[in-house]
Amino acid sequence: MADLLRRPRPDARPAGEVQRPFAVVLAPTRELATQIGRDAEDLGRFTDLRSGVVIGGESVERQRRMLDGPPLDILIATPGRLQDWVSRGNVDLSRVQSLVLDEADRMVDMGFLPQVRLLLGRMPDSRYRQTMLFSATVDFRIDNIVRRWTKNPIKVSIEPEQIASDLIEQQIYTVSRSDKIDLLESLLRKEISLGIVFVNTRIMGEKLYERLRQRGIAAGLLSGTRAQNERERTLARFREGKIQVLVATDVASRGIHVDGVSHVINYDLPDNPEDYVHRIGRTGRAGQQGISIGFASEDDAFLLPQLEKYLDRKLPVVRPPGHLLERAEG
Repeated sequence: MADLLRRPRPDARPAGEVQRPFAVVLAPTRELATQIGRDAEDLGRFTDLRSGVVIGGESVERQRRMLDGPPLDILIATPGRLQDWVSRGNVDLSRVQSLVLDEADRMVDMGFLPQVRLLLGRMPDSRYRQTMLFSATVDFRIDNIVRRWTKNPIKVSIEPEQIASDLIEQQIYTVSRSDKIDLLESLLRKEISLGIVFVNTRIMGEKLYERLRQRGIAAGLLSGTRAQNERERTLARFREGKIQVLVATDVASRGIHVDGVSHVINYDLPDNPEDYVHRIGRTGRAGQQGISIGFASEDDAFLLPQLEKYLDRKLPVVRPPGHLLERAEG
């Protein structure tokens, strides 16, 4: 934003004409794009910069009204929906001075490179725009993107002393598959004020969400199976404390910031250790302490060695305290 304010910007076009943003931010998920949009509004509150968000799963008519309105300096988008608006003629990318590719590794994993390639073809050459690429991991795929889409790139690496924050107390509970739901209920009733429970699949997310609701737990579900407006309502209720626990797939592990999350529960241990780090990073934020608890059952306990190797530390693997097992063991 500071760079945009310093640069001379062409005269704004009247409302109703095609949008010609000067900066574009691409994010792989709707939730992350929405979060970036909120941050852009906060950062630009006392400037004359205007920003907008276009993502899939939302009302096309509402987004059309926004694009037909006053000119936007910054456009935050998911690749597919932005490509749609460009093809409709509502957005012209020929004036883009700054491009941000956020969570580039995730964008690769989710198969968005063809859309991103088409969008870059509508923008000025890399010699005439600033391109910023952010990625939690940098492998040959990211290196290829950097070589192809940037000019004279400068690499900035931020290496934390520890992969996971010291503010997060990590522990692993050994528990049988059949007792996981009872253990989770005990945690929610006795220890957790506001928590996120991660599962590996949408099917498991739906199943766990329904079982918690049947047991009288105020739960919400954040999954790709739910419509975007429903996901946003669920997140809003979670932020307001009307939902005690959010059941989520990895769609929520990056870019979702909710103050006051006391616990993250890995109901299923993830196959990828990096996903574990992103998941537990939803707690222990802004200087606050957080607790991460992983359930290691007969289905996924074999993943612990590679997780500990990635973290470069031994995790405490223990039986859950007796008071949490009262329901599970009768």
